[in-house]
Amino acid sequence: MILDQIAKDTQIRVAKKKEACPLEEIREKALACENTGEFPFEKALAGKEMSFICEVKRASPSKGVIAPVFPYLQIAEEYEKAGASAISCLTEPKYFLGQDRYLREIASKVNIPVLRKDFTVDSYQVYEAKVLGASAVLLICSLLEEETLRAYVELAHSLGLSALVEAHDEGEIEKALRAGTRILGVNNRNLKDFTVDVENSLRLRQQVPEDVIFVAESGIRTGEDIEKLKKGGVQAVLIGETLMRSRNKGKMLQELKEGKR
Repeated sequence: MILDQIAKDTQIRVAKKKEACPLEEIREKALACENTGEFPFEKALAGKEMSFICEVKRASPSKGVIAPVFPYLQIAEEYEKAGASAISCLTEPKYFLGQDRYLREIASKVNIPVLRKDFTVDSYQVYEAKVLGASAVLLICSLLEEETLRAYVELAHSLGLSALVEAHDEGEIEKALRAGTRILGVNNRNLKDFTVDVENSLRLRQQVPEDVIFVAESGIRTGEDIEKLKKGGVQAVLIGETLMRSRNKGKMLQELKEGKR
């Protein structure tokens, strides 16, 4: 499965990073960063209206290169201007062509919180996200044992980072809730065959308590999708490819927010 291969490659990448900057050093850097304890990512998604997490993504394993021209700072600013609640920035380099510097530069440029979207397989990456300026990290249930997932959620919270815990089915939702997540994302993409079904979020929404922020991820393309999810009690959506393929990303976001297209 592609996710397993990405995880293996990520472990190799993290091992190389530890050679350049050991765990103790990155931990000290993270602890030296400001921690207000206010969790801006969480606050951004907790409003009464549907929240939009807009993704800055150059490529993906299933679609290849999405943005041959990639003015990532301009894209992030366009999202913010159009009313995005938060930004998701890919930092995985091999399959998504992401870079840490994209996150660092975007987080220093915009005034809305930024999620570090990567494949977290080591606590090193949580500390690193804090140093890079992220307000949140992605934790994928299928990559982590429950005890490890809980430890990473607690570590993120101790650093003032939110943890978006991603699940794909009923069992993973139960695992995420036991691990103490306050933000639960349901990926509508089947990571075995890459098919997408937005109804997945609506089916699984019933399993999640009202006090846990629920995020629908992947396959959200139209205002009709947004309205359907909103009626189903979904509080936030993470949208990547639909926006990245649009020539006018700000206009597309506005139309999605207004329920058009």
